Amino acid sequence: MTIKTVRNLRRLSQGLFLVLFLLLLLRTGFSGVLSADTIRDFRLSWPVAVFFQVDPLVSIMTILSTWRLFDGLIWSLILIVLTLFFGRFFCGWVCPMGTVNHIFSLGKGNRKSLFGTNVIESNKWHRYQKLKFYILIILIGSSLLTSLLAGVLDPLSLLIRSIGLVIIPMVGYVLDFLGKLLASTGIGALSVIDFGFNWISANILLTIKPVHFHTLISLGLFFFLVLAANRWFTRFWCRGVCPLGALLGLLSRWSILGMEKNHEACTDCDLCLLHCQGGDDPQGGVAWKKSECHLCLNCQAVCPESVIKFKLFPKDTKDQALPSPSISRRRVIGSLIGGAAMVPMIRSGDSFEANANELLIRPPGAVSEDQFLSRCIRCGECMKVCPNNALHPTFLEAGWEGIWSPILIAKIGYCEHTCTLCSQVCPTGAIREITLEDKVGSKDHPAISIGTAFFDRGRCLPYAMATPCQVCEEWCPTSPKAIYLVEVQTVDPDGKSVTLKQPYVDPAKCIGCGACEYACPVVDKPAIYITSIGETRSAKNQILLEKRR
Repeated sequence: MTIKTVRNLRRLSQGLFLVLFLLLLLRTGFSGVLSADTIRDFRLSWPVAVFFQVDPLVSIMTILSTWRLFDGLIWSLILIVLTLFFGRFFCGWVCPMGTVNHIFSLGKGNRKSLFGTNVIESNKWHRYQKLKFYILIILIGSSLLTSLLAGVLDPLSLLIRSIGLVIIPMVGYVLDFLGKLLASTGIGALSVIDFGFNWISANILLTIKPVHFHTLISLGLFFFLVLAANRWFTRFWCRGVCPLGALLGLLSRWSILGMEKNHEACTDCDLCLLHCQGGDDPQGGVAWKKSECHLCLNCQAVCPESVIKFKLFPKDTKDQALPSPSISRRRVIGSLIGGAAMVPMIRSGDSFEANANELLIRPPGAVSEDQFLSRCIRCGECMKVCPNNALHPTFLEAGWEGIWSPILIAKIGYCEHTCTLCSQVCPTGAIREITLEDKVGSKDHPAISIGTAFFDRGRCLPYAMATPCQVCEEWCPTSPKAIYLVEVQTVDPDGKSVTLKQPYVDPAKCIGCGACEYACPVVDKPAIYITSIGETRSAKNQILLEKRR
């Protein structure tokens, strides 16, 4: 088999894994007519978390932050072992984020990038490529003090939340806008196109209606800046920032597959540099940077003198290859201390516990906040799978440490009473997997509560305006209902005596699902709202002294 055939197999592998990744992401959702009966104990049939299960960055960081290995993450040992044999092949053959970065690096011309920089010069190794190793060490330091910040920069988490929470909603909005525009023309043929758009949204995007996500702008800007950087440097994220790439680069130190170069035969044509994806200096006369190579094999495939060859057990000489990154020991120690110091600095502020945002409502099944921040990798799977668009990424509601972690915003969507989907997709146990009985409760097992509802009587129609309204009571899903009505005599604006029913909340029965807030007819600022007090996951954040019933 020729080297060009192997390179083409690598390209095919990249495409297949990217398609598989997108397919699993699109299958992360509920397909069907949403109702309490259809979603009751609904189970996802696709292994949507499989990419996280082979991600050694997620596995190692969760071990450091929680001192336990979650079910499924043991599969990451397969990738670790393969990396010890073949080097950083995951970046060049498998990683969907790497493939997306490479796609956005294409089309820069033979010698010049989009912004005029020399492609050959940009593809040489640069000092900025050391940055990813220091980032990895900072993340290790924070994980040791139980803060899992690695999810912010993990490439798989980044791609899932960017596509699931930014790209798909944008596509859904465009389809909905165009469909309504075509339907408004009254032309039958165009209405068929509108039907097609609706079918795509419901069956491919798995969105019954256009979804909206909190702080989408921050997510989108971050993702588009990552993509735009590829126009200056090929696969800039992979070379300079990616902590998973740094981890695999360190592990590749012991790989048995490596490069041999015949420096004397090199004619300095620089074709290898022109096509290099890793910035690992494959050209003659320079030591190959083993920890940077993505094993794309482009250099060997395009070399006209066959100067470059990848072999098992190659010659291990310093003029041939540098197996380990040249990073400063002093900076390594400083990065480790800096990462560890970030945690007490963040958590000693008032936003972590003493003055926590009352609207920080975590998904049902979420563990206590300190454990949640030691497990959540901000992948966005729970937000993508939520059928009511109730879960959203935070910005600063959970402080800087909790950025882009999930919260419930009831004004946009409510927690479906019989739905357990978010607990099914969480790969690290930040949301423990719960059953239908856990969610709705039973005689011997109280229902999971994520908060409690409160009335704003200055805005509630029966209280403030003597206007009949019982929408909140009708929408309350608990049995018996947490919202009950009391008949009272009052006076309407004309001075006439009227009889109407005023709603009250029983905090012992309320589970904080947010259905009442979502349905409240006072839409600008609902007259009933949910806060986190009374949540099952916290022993301190309680409104009742007695046990919930």
